[in-house]
Amino acid sequence: MIPEYPSIRTLQRLLADKVISPRDLREHCRQLCMRYDARLHTTLELFEAFDTNSGGSAGLLAHIPGMIKDNICVKGRTMSCASRVLERYTAVYNATVIEKLYRAGAIVLGRANMDEFAMGSSTEHSAFGSTRNPWNVDYVPGGSSGGSIAAVAAGFVPWALGSETGGSVRQPAAWCGIVGLKPTYGLVSRYGLTAYASSLDQIGVAARSVYDAALVLSVIAGREEPVRDSTALLLPRDYLLTNALDGIMPKGIRIGIIDNAFNVPGVSPEVVRLLEDAIAMLRSLGAHIVPVRLPSMDLGAATYFVISRAEASSNLARFDGVRYGRRSTHADTLFNMYANSRSEGFGEEVQRRILIGTYVLSHGHADAYYRSALNAQMLMKEETRRIFGEVDLLFAPVSPTEAFPLGTFAENSLQLDLQDYFTCFANLVGIPAIAIPCGFTTRSMPIGFQLMGPSMSEQLLCQVGYAYETATPWHTMHPQLLHV
Repeated sequence: MIPEYPSIRTLQRLLADKVISPRDLREHCRQLCMRYDARLHTTLELFEAFDTNSGGSAGLLAHIPGMIKDNICVKGRTMSCASRVLERYTAVYNATVIEKLYRAGAIVLGRANMDEFAMGSSTEHSAFGSTRNPWNVDYVPGGSSGGSIAAVAAGFVPWALGSETGGSVRQPAAWCGIVGLKPTYGLVSRYGLTAYASSLDQIGVAARSVYDAALVLSVIAGREEPVRDSTALLLPRDYLLTNALDGIMPKGIRIGIIDNAFNVPGVSPEVVRLLEDAIAMLRSLGAHIVPVRLPSMDLGAATYFVISRAEASSNLARFDGVRYGRRSTHADTLFNMYANSRSEGFGEEVQRRILIGTYVLSHGHADAYYRSALNAQMLMKEETRRIFGEVDLLFAPVSPTEAFPLGTFAENSLQLDLQDYFTCFANLVGIPAIAIPCGFTTRSMPIGFQLMGPSMSEQLLCQVGYAYETATPWHTMHPQLLHV
């Protein structure tokens, strides 16, 4: 018998004791998804057959099923980025993270829904329909990795991969009551991840516990040989984040509370109250709480807005209908073929971001916008280096509010963009961050906080997160979807 919402550790024990078989587990997850996903739309495709290289009996994730975001290549499978542009595209190679998962024995169960080309904060901008929040199906799960996160929160799989450009793993994780881990830029190879903004993109992990997230990250971390992503880092062979997870707060740890993050207009008083409770718990566990100011964080949203769209404009230029992807049949000239292929294939949100990116890179505007944003980013990196001389980790909200009902910002794209206000900072400076559940609002919707650390501090982030998790009940609480 497989329990509801099992952790990876629980499943590993059941498999080792032969209480369940690998086939039982795989079919259990498939059946859950087939039975309940019509209400949530987390998944674009469940794989009928599995790669012969996956699901081995050896490895850290042997026989453990998970989902991958639909912008990560799996050889021989559709990889659409939730877009009409690529809806018939079949990946011709495996992403590095997929190869690493296969070597660890993991099962890739299917591909998860997302905001088209990872552009969005609610998973309402998929060409194939919106994903819904398992805690309330009338609410969004967050985005752009909403399908991956909602699949884990709903109990379909114990882990999933998403991608982060400005908070697309942490924000939905907080809104769905699970853990979202964004690693240091370069810790995970981006080979096989479809680019949105290459200097910011990073593959992240969604799981039900800090331990599980740390385990999956240990599997996918590090560059490949031969090197295919020049930004990927070389790691020791014995890189295993779970080694130091004992549930005890590291002695003398200094956690900086970013004061100006709590004074931003629009932050919900309920969110502030839950975050203050989390701070009190961290203090009771032995952490030294230090109020700090990070003024450059207030520049994050505007800086991210310009840089991400500029890079998107460049990266998405390749989807022109010539070599692969959608090609318009309603064109009488080459120029019209380009224009029609892109206007027919890209959704409204993607087109909007491409147009803005092209504008900020254009002659006469690049100095005022793009170069100014790069200067602000440099200021943020310098200030971050300084602040980590005073504290070990930083504490901040993940989002100013709980999840919102579907369609809330259909006519207000700026408010939707601002959902990345607190999360995009870590992407801009390239540091790791983890979102951890810390309670529920009066509407019974989850809320989380985030911890950020200096580059390559994933071990410390997970130690502190695990100590908090061990002392609180939030990671044990799950939506009632499987009981309906």
